[in-house]
Amino acid sequence: MERGKIILLNGVSSSGKSSLAKALVKRLPDHFHYSIDDFDVVIERMEDREKQRLIPVPTDYYFHCTIKMFSNSGINLVVDQILHNDDTLKDCLNTLEGYPVYFVGVHCPIHELEKREKARGDRTLGLSRKQLKYVHQQNEVYDIEVNTGYESLDICTDKIVKEYLDAPVLKGW
Repeated sequence: MERGKIILLNGVSSSGKSSLAKALVKRLPDHFHYSIDDFDVVIERMEDREKQRLIPVPTDYYFHCTIKMFSNSGINLVVDQILHNDDTLKDCLNTLEGYPVYFVGVHCPIHELEKREKARGDRTLGLSRKQLKYVHQQNEVYDIEVNTGYESLDICTDKIVKEYLDAPVLKGW
């Protein structure tokens, strides 16, 4: 069975990854949206945080393993994640080594990130600023980069879809 393709969106919180993923799935109906936020809900339901009964392995590890599992089953994914520290970045790269990943850098200016954080009300103010100290600072080699603060969701989606569909057979990392 051919492995499913993976469009991996990397950007800080509030940069527009989830909105972009949903728009991409509408344009690529053979793809499914898979979010670290949704996966975290599963982990939260398993754990008892009040009693400190926690899963002793970083949840990103399991998230990356499930991306691999879906791909092994021929399922195409649009994944939104924040590769926010060395461990998360290395685990993602190691776990998905050799898999057909199309790597997308999702950028947004800090003034717009802070505006979105305030408007959402479900994020710690300053989280995106903190994440910007790491995300996009590790010499990541993206297949394409978009900026949701300067370009509309439709334009960003169009750019990604065009480049993705025109890309030669996706090589693995």
